[in-house]
Amino acid sequence: MDRNSVIGFLLLGVLLVGYIFFNQKQQAGAAREKARQDSIAELNKPKTPLADTVSLAAAAAGGQLDSAHQALLSGEFGVFAAAATGNVQNTVLENDVVKITFSNKGGQPANVQLKDYKAYDGGPLMLTQGSFNRLSVEVPASITKMLNSADLFFTAGQTQELAGGVKSIAYRLNTNNPASYLEFIYSLKPGSYVVDYTIHAVGMQNLLPGNQNYLSLQWNSQEDKQEHDIENERLNNQVHYMLEHDKHDYFTLNRTSHEKLENKLKWVSVKQQFFNTTLIAKNELFNNVDVNTKVPVSPNIVGQTFSTIQIPYSRANDFSFPIEIYYGPNHYKTLKSFDIGLQKIIPLGTGIFAFVKYVNIFIIIPVFNFLSGFIHNYGVIIILLTLFIRLLIAPFTYQSYVSQAKMKVLKPEIDELKAKFGDDQQGFGVEQMKLFKSAGVNPLGGCLPALLQLPILVAMYSFFPSSIELRQESFLWAKDLSTYDSILNLPFNVPFYGNHISLFTILMTITSLILAFYNRGMTDQSNPVMKYMPYVMPVMLLGIFNRLAAALTFYYFLSNVISILLQFVIQKFIINHDKIHAQIQENKKKPKSKSKWQEKLEEVQKRQQDMQQKKK
Repeated sequence: MDRNSVIGFLLLGVLLVGYIFFNQKQQAGAAREKARQDSIAELNKPKTPLADTVSLAAAAAGGQLDSAHQALLSGEFGVFAAAATGNVQNTVLENDVVKITFSNKGGQPANVQLKDYKAYDGGPLMLTQGSFNRLSVEVPASITKMLNSADLFFTAGQTQELAGGVKSIAYRLNTNNPASYLEFIYSLKPGSYVVDYTIHAVGMQNLLPGNQNYLSLQWNSQEDKQEHDIENERLNNQVHYMLEHDKHDYFTLNRTSHEKLENKLKWVSVKQQFFNTTLIAKNELFNNVDVNTKVPVSPNIVGQTFSTIQIPYSRANDFSFPIEIYYGPNHYKTLKSFDIGLQKIIPLGTGIFAFVKYVNIFIIIPVFNFLSGFIHNYGVIIILLTLFIRLLIAPFTYQSYVSQAKMKVLKPEIDELKAKFGDDQQGFGVEQMKLFKSAGVNPLGGCLPALLQLPILVAMYSFFPSSIELRQESFLWAKDLSTYDSILNLPFNVPFYGNHISLFTILMTITSLILAFYNRGMTDQSNPVMKYMPYVMPVMLLGIFNRLAAALTFYYFLSNVISILLQFVIQKFIINHDKIHAQIQENKKKPKSKSKWQEKLEEVQKRQQDMQQKKK
C-alpha cells in the first residue's frame, strides 16, 4: 500500500472517530438542553385557575356561591368573574375531511380529527387533542391584571349553516359590562381543512393600558406520535414561518429551544412529518412571534411548542382580526393552492442541494401526480417513475458507457505509461494527457454524465420520504412505503445499523456491490483506496438507508438493477470495442490543433517537470 493510500485510510479513521465524539457531545448537550426546556415548559404550563377550586366548593354547596366566594372571584377575575365558573360543554363542526370539537372552556378547539387518515396503529388520526393544546387571548381582568381566555368559560351560540354549506359557531366571553366582550367566531367550509377564526373584541380598549396596541395570542401545540418511527418524526418536527417580504425560514424542535421572530409574519406553522397546523394572518400581518419548544422524554409525544403571537390592535371599540387555521396534510398541491408559499414547509431540497427542489417541483411531482391519477398501486407508480427517469437520463448514461469503453481500450497503453514513468507522476500526467488528446478521448467523459445524474438521485432522496401519498401504502412485503420495510425486528440495537432489517436496503446494497464489481475494470486497481472504495461505500451507507423510507430504497434498488441490465446490454450488444479501438487509432493519425488553454496547461506541466529534473 502506498503512502497516499495510508493517508487516505487514516483520514477516514479520523473522520469516523470525530463523528462518534461529536455525536456523544451532542447527546450530552441534549441532556442539558432538556433540563432547560423543562424549566421553560413549567413557565408556560397552563395554570389551573383558582375558579376550579371555587366551582368545586360551589358544587358541594348545591351550586350556590356565598358572598365570600363571590368576593374571591371578583378579586381574582375582575370583570370576568361571571365567566370563572361553568360546566364544560362541547360542540362539533365537521365536513367530509375534518372533524373539530370545540369547548366552551376557552372557546377553543379541543380535538381535531383528520377523517381521511389513520394513525400508525390504525386508530383515528387526532391532529389536536388533550388539555395541553391551547388557543388563548390574553384579556384584561383590570388595568393591572391579565388573564388567559383559555381559563374562562364562554357562552356558546347556536351552530349555524350559512350559504354554500358553511358551518359556523360563535363563542362569547362576557364581562360585567354588557357593552364589553370578547368573541371567537369559527366557520368551516365543505371539503376544506381550513377553519376561519375571527377574534372579535368589543369595548375592551378601556380595560387595557393606554399605550398597548397589540393583543397576545397564546398558541400551545403538542404533536403526538402519528408514525411508526418517532425518531424520524422528531427530525421532521419543525416550526416554519413566512416573513413580510416572502422570506421563508424554519427551525427544528430538537435543535432549537427558543426563537424570537421579531419581524412581521404572514403565517407560522408547526409541522410534523406528514401533517401541520398553521395560523395564517388574513388581512394584517402578525407583529411578531415568540416560540419556546420542548421535546419530552416520552414514547408518544413528538414535541411541544409554546408560541406567543402578537396581534396588532387598533384599540377600536369594535375590533376584528381574522385568522385562517389550517389543520391538514403536507400535500404539495393542497398547500400550493393557498398561494402564500405554504408548500415550502415540505423538504424537497435543502442545504447545498437546495437546487434539487426545482427537479422535484417541475419534473418528479408532475409525473408522480399524473401516474397516480390512473394507477392506484404506488409500488407500480414507483416502477414507472423509475423507468421514466432512466429514459430521461438515457443520453447521459449512454455517453458514460461509451467513455468507459474508450478508457478500457486505452487501459493497456496507460499501463505502459505507468511502467515507463514509475514514480514520476508529473511526467506520467503529461504523457497521459497527450494520449487522451491524440486518441480523441475526454478523461472526464464518464464523470460528467454521472454528475448530471446526481440532482435526480438527490431529488429522490428528498421526494420519497416527504410524499404523504405513500403514507400507509403497501407494496410487496412493505406495509408502509413512507417508512422502513422491516422483515425482522431485532431484540437489540446494532451500532451504526439499528434494531431491524430492511430488505429493500439489503437488496439495494447487494446490487450496488454487484455494480461496483461489474465496473471494477474502470478503476485504478493498483491503488487500494480506488480499488476497494466502491465496495466500502455501499456497506457504510447500509446503516443510514436502513431507517429511510421503503419507497426510496426500493427506487435505488430498482435503479441499480436497471443500470446493471443496461450496462450489460450496451457493452455486449451495442458498443463495439473493436470499432472504438480502430477509431482511436485513426484519431491518433490526425493532426491536432491545440487550444490556448491546452498550450498553457502543457507549458505549466513542462515547467514543473523541468523543475523536478533540476532538483534531482
